[in-house]
Amino acid sequence: MTLSPTRIAAVTGLAALLAAPLALAPLVLTPGALAQGDPIAERQEIMKGVGNATRSGVQMVRGEAPFDLDTARETFAVYIDASERMPGLFPDGTQTGGDTEAAPAIWERKDDFEALFAEFGERAAAGLEATTDEATFQAALGTATQSCRTCHEQFRIDN
Repeated sequence: MTLSPTRIAAVTGLAALLAAPLALAPLVLTPGALAQGDPIAERQEIMKGVGNATRSGVQMVRGEAPFDLDTARETFAVYIDASERMPGLFPDGTQTGGDTEAAPAIWERKDDFEALFAEFGERAAAGLEATTDEATFQAALGTATQSCRTCHEQFRIDN
C-alpha cells in the first residue's frame, strides 16, 4: 500500500501531536512544577519527610532503634534535598492558607531564611560525608539539626 503525500503528512502530524505531551512530561512533572501548583502543600510534604528522617536518626542515637549506616546517610540525603527545594517554596501570596506554619518573618527576612537553608544543606552534606559509624552520625546529626532549631525558632508559627 502506498501512502499519498497528504496521508503521510496527516500521519506525521498525528505522531507529532501524540509525542508532544510525552516530550513535555518531564517539564510538567518535576517537583518544582508541582510546587508551583501548591507550594504550601509541597513544603509541608518536604518537612514531613525531614521530620521522619530526623525521628529515625534520633531513635538510632538514643538506642531506640539499631544503628543502620544506610538509614543514617539517608537522613542527610533527605536534609540536602530539603535544603535545595524549600527556599523556592515561599513565593509571595503563600503567607497564609493550607494550615501553614510559616511565620511572616520569612518574607520580611528572606535572605536570613534562605541562608539558614544553605547552612542546613552544608551541614547535611558534611554529615553525609563524615558518617561512617554511630559516633560520627551522632555528632553530625546534632550539628545539622542545629539549623532546624534555629529556623523553627525564628521562622515558624506553632499552631
